[in-house]
Amino acid sequence: DVCSSDLIVAKAWTRAVRETGYSDMTVEPDTLKGLFGRTMDEIAEALLPGASDTMRGTAMDKCVLYEQEALENDPCDICYPGVIETIRELSPRLPISIVSNCQSGYIELFMKKTGLTDREIRDTSCFGDTGKGKADNIRELVVKRGYKNAFYVGDTEGDRVAVREAGIGFIAADYGFGDPEEADHRLKDFGELRDLISQNK
Repeated sequence: DVCSSDLIVAKAWTRAVRETGYSDMTVEPDTLKGLFGRTMDEIAEALLPGASDTMRGTAMDKCVLYEQEALENDPCDICYPGVIETIRELSPRLPISIVSNCQSGYIELFMKKTGLTDREIRDTSCFGDTGKGKADNIRELVVKRGYKNAFYVGDTEGDRVAVREAGIGFIAADYGFGDPEEADHRLKDFGELRDLISQNK
């Protein structure tokens, strides 16, 4: 079965914030959908606007810990259909990297759960490792790897803004959490990336 990651994460985060002192608070999946794609600092500020920096830090540390435990232990496939197969098919002829605003360890967890390795994913970069936002991390990775005609597949308006700031192409994943205003191309499912790459060689 394909399971919704936002539901798994919402339960983990609810446990975390309640243990931190917000005993009546429930983190709803729809709330998380509106926050996914932001840096952890931005999420903490939006989720706990009246909290001190210390309280936010404690709460978010627990959120990260419990989220990763829940995702690692949950047997459900949290990927959208066709993602892993498409990455494996394209990786021999297309250098694929992952850039995210996630915490440290999340990309590694994703690769562990999906069985992807550095043969398929050439490089990774995230806010938790660099302390930088998505635009800066994209720019630095493009330079580091010498990518030409690079593009980013994303599903939020925040993705679109970061990608445009980084100066590369943007492909909107219309099946995802957000609704980016515009894009160079749009995907109804990830598998459509195969045809798109073939058409734009």
